[in-house]
Amino acid sequence: KPLLKKETLQTEDRVNYIFPGAGSGVLMENGMLVFPVGGVDKAGKSVSMIVYSRDNGSSWTLSEGMSPADCFGPVVTEWERGQIFMIAHCEHSQRVYESRDMGRNWTEAVGVLPGVWVNSQSEVSWDVNLHVDALISATIEGRKLMLYPQTVYALGEGTEKALYLCVTDNNRSFSVGPLAVENAEKGKFDNTLLYSDGNLYIAQEKHMTTHKGISLARLTEELNTIKLVLSTWAELDAFFSKSSVPTAGLVGFLSNAASDRTWIDEYRCVNATVTKAAKVAYGFKFTGSGSGATWPMKSRGDKNHYGFVNQNFTIVAMVIIHLVPNVSTSLLGAGLGDGERTKFIGLSYGKEKKWETVFQGTKTASNSTWEPEREYLVALVLQGGNKGSVYVDGVLVGSSATLTTPDTRGREITHFYIGGDEGESGSHVTVKNVLLYNQLLDVGEIKTPFKSIAAKLKAEYGDGSMHEGVSRVLVVLLGLCAFAFLC
Repeated sequence: KPLLKKETLQTEDRVNYIFPGAGSGVLMENGMLVFPVGGVDKAGKSVSMIVYSRDNGSSWTLSEGMSPADCFGPVVTEWERGQIFMIAHCEHSQRVYESRDMGRNWTEAVGVLPGVWVNSQSEVSWDVNLHVDALISATIEGRKLMLYPQTVYALGEGTEKALYLCVTDNNRSFSVGPLAVENAEKGKFDNTLLYSDGNLYIAQEKHMTTHKGISLARLTEELNTIKLVLSTWAELDAFFSKSSVPTAGLVGFLSNAASDRTWIDEYRCVNATVTKAAKVAYGFKFTGSGSGATWPMKSRGDKNHYGFVNQNFTIVAMVIIHLVPNVSTSLLGAGLGDGERTKFIGLSYGKEKKWETVFQGTKTASNSTWEPEREYLVALVLQGGNKGSVYVDGVLVGSSATLTTPDTRGREITHFYIGGDEGESGSHVTVKNVLLYNQLLDVGEIKTPFKSIAAKLKAEYGDGSMHEGVSRVLVVLLGLCAFAFLC
């Protein structure tokens, strides 16, 4: 039956009328059909909802619940059995909502779908043209994934935009592309993805100035790249598991892979940019004024926006300080996107050879000291958005339980700085094997195993060799760079 006729759906008690959503429908694991719809509530505000059928389309039911007001253009997919994710266009951003009761209740899904620009509170404003208009779930190489096209500004192209395919297992995320390029003169593109019988397709409806058109393309090379990245994930996870390195929540690893000024994430997700540094085994040596690395978590030109860093993260790195500085110098930390590069949580080292913790831009010297040319394992932890801790070799050197949350401070964490930070007098440090987790490592993992982790990493990496299987995969991936720009 037609979905949007009043005799088909009972809508009077919830919305004045409904209209089609932006995305395609979903066949759920239990056989139910689900379509996204938009509506106008009794106050005249746009809302997003779903309609569903339990009998193969013979009858349809409008969801009892809806998104908050002023959210429209929904797309949906099923993730776990009975769990529906919905992306909707809301004020100043897109937002991701979740329902486990067929749309009766919708809650905001914080940290889900990293590539979707949500709740922008940094100095980088959201561009409505960079929206996500398609979302599917698929199992590829035995791993459950969500895929969605994401439009971003092409590097160095000003207003030129490029379409990438974003892939996530709801933990790590990477991008493949560009798939297509669009701009204002070429009109608007609506995208639909399909994964069927082991093949991946994209359909594009092009709204041109004078006409419309629909195209269908098979994404064969892109699918091959996805499979290769997933193989890398599996190889690295297996390698770390054998070395007793925690892999739950591990989303990024900066080590030996590098190209020019890029410190390549071994998981092929988010790369870091290096300035004035020399490559060494499994890291970089940072020397002099302006030397350091920036690991972006959210910016206008990136295809990944790791919102989890505003709530929970653990970042671990092996460091060596070579010289005693004349002034306090940054070593590792998380920076806010406030235009002033405020250090939200971090670790510095001072001329008195004392460790210095940084919380919300304020440095505090600890009683713990450091020695030149000695290797340390340092860790920064954020819990619940407002509790920060700094560890050196598994020992707590500073903490704060009164940090402001993103909603309170009005700014988000946009990057990690490594080995130094912009505008400082100069670093003389080596940083290696940086691991980023999207969760808090438990107390046992922080206080006890970190030294053994360092020893095992050194045992595996210290002679300049790498696990054979991982090495082969990474070499092949580097050879694909001419085709795909990953993360």
